[in-house]
Amino acid sequence: MDLVALEFFFIGLLGLASLSIAFVSVVVLRNLFRGQR
Repeated sequence: MDLVALEFFFIGLLGLASLSIAFVSVVVLRNLFRGQR
């Protein structure tokens, strides 16, 4: 049972990290396109 909880914890951590990376990349791309105008 502990192994399953640890696995869910790391999967949640990985999902949170990927969401934050996607958010930062969207903000950077938006700033780049805004700077071109």
